[in-house]
Amino acid sequence: MYALPSQCPICGGEVVVTQISCRDCDTTIDGRFSSRTFSQLTPEQMDFVETFVRLEGKITHMEKELGYSYPTIRKLLHDVIRALGYEPGGEEDVSELSEEERQSILEDLDTGKINYEDAMKQLKDKEK
Repeated sequence: MYALPSQCPICGGEVVVTQISCRDCDTTIDGRFSSRTFSQLTPEQMDFVETFVRLEGKITHMEKELGYSYPTIRKLLHDVIRALGYEPGGEEDVSELSEEERQSILEDLDTGKINYEDAMKQLKDKEK
């Protein structure tokens, strides 16, 4: 079975489901149903969300369970937030630092190219 697309492949508009069918009893329901659910997440993102919910959103537990660093967990969480149509951080994120610059610094930290102190210094320096 294919995943429900969240956008029209022709124009990029929102996809609206117009028919739901039961495999067991052959019942069909016609109407207009919103596709705005977790269906737009990739299978990997859904696995991440399920783990996140199971572990009650505790990032330290996520680090142990998945074997990822804190910056990687945050990046994955931000990817899910964006896939759902939101922007992470909301009003609290007022820096001039672009998302690409931030991700580059976090990737350098994650791969060990820089340490925590260097990452924090770079983040603060670029926000000025």
